[in-house]
Amino acid sequence: SRSKDFVDIHCKQLKFNEAPHNDTPVLSEVDILLNDLTFTISNLSSWMQPESASTNLATKLDDCFIRREPLGVVLIIGSWNYPLQLLLLPMVGAIAAGNCVILKPSEVSATTGSLVAELVPKYLSQECYAVIRGGAEETQELLKNRFDHIFFTGSKGVARSILQAASLHFTPVTLELGGKSPCVVYGPVNMTAAARRLVWAKFFNAGQSCVAPDYILCTSSTRDLLLPALKEALWEFYGEDPRTCPDLCRIVSPQHWTRLRALLEKTRGRIVIGGESDQEDKYMAPTVVVDVSEDDALMAEEILGPILPILSVESVEEAIALINRGQKPLALYVFSEESSVVKTVLEKTSSGGFCSNDGIVHMTLPSLPFGGVGASGWGSYHGRWGFETFSHRRACMLRGWALERFNTLRYPPYSDGKLGWLRWTTSAHSCVLM
Repeated sequence: SRSKDFVDIHCKQLKFNEAPHNDTPVLSEVDILLNDLTFTISNLSSWMQPESASTNLATKLDDCFIRREPLGVVLIIGSWNYPLQLLLLPMVGAIAAGNCVILKPSEVSATTGSLVAELVPKYLSQECYAVIRGGAEETQELLKNRFDHIFFTGSKGVARSILQAASLHFTPVTLELGGKSPCVVYGPVNMTAAARRLVWAKFFNAGQSCVAPDYILCTSSTRDLLLPALKEALWEFYGEDPRTCPDLCRIVSPQHWTRLRALLEKTRGRIVIGGESDQEDKYMAPTVVVDVSEDDALMAEEILGPILPILSVESVEEAIALINRGQKPLALYVFSEESSVVKTVLEKTSSGGFCSNDGIVHMTLPSLPFGGVGASGWGSYHGRWGFETFSHRRACMLRGWALERFNTLRYPPYSDGKLGWLRWTTSAHSCVLM
């Protein structure tokens, strides 16, 4: 109940995007956190139970099990795009595993950071949990200390500096980094439903989601059918003038707006929807760009904004080849009514997460692990996966004093006969689960 009070106070005190009716923070910052918290509380007692391990003939009378233990002191470094969720959701797993936690909110989302620093000491023991605020310089000073685990959400550039600092203390690190999450639209598709789901997933939080569809791959004929459906969905969601819609938030900072505007100015593609922007208001309209090539400026880095490039391919195989030429993404989406297309994309690609005929929703389920692979991240969390990330799986064997005569097989002096018996009793073939 105290955790629920915490997030309720957050909703009342923090003005998200200056939009009083905007439900984006309720869904992405509060509900997903409460769902994970409730799921963890409901299942924690079973997760904490010792896990039995199989034994061989030589250890048949021993009690062998895996025990979950806290790592110690955990550092969690949050990100700006979901400043509450990406800070407190990993903290749920860290606390569930029994760790002390130091939180480092993003300096870009300063209001949320200030509120977290104010409320955490009121609800949690100051001996076990602390909030450290500041920018890059303060983060570097913080990383000079030895931690038992570091959990970071953010860019690859910052991740490299964190890895360097962690290596001095041999500290394990979980990295949630993002990347260019592709979306393949191929074969027969319900265009109206597909467009609505794509528009919601892409432009939710003004596209500032690490799992948002970063670009679309489809045939030219599919694109021609998809574009009118995208326009209709955008009008339905945000009206004729998206700038006046309370459900469309702004870009997080002037620097991020400038980066996005530069990408639009550099693209060789053709803007067919949106493109309007206002620097002073940090506004950027939901924008769709076609005739984008693989080497375009919009394909050079993760967009993290309301810009959706569409690349034309001739086949699903060409789409898969283009995806596989890049780094492994955090999420991969495919829209198709043909199960064979979905299966082919799933089996011939690699990504942190996968979802067919929708976007983002897979990461809201606490029973699924959330995390990247390769350049999109190391490790995972949400639900049990967060508990496991912040736990040490300790191998335990409890032995008695029986059958000491049997143990003489492993003592010198050795003989071929003793070696044969010893190898047989310790072989994998003799392993059984107690």
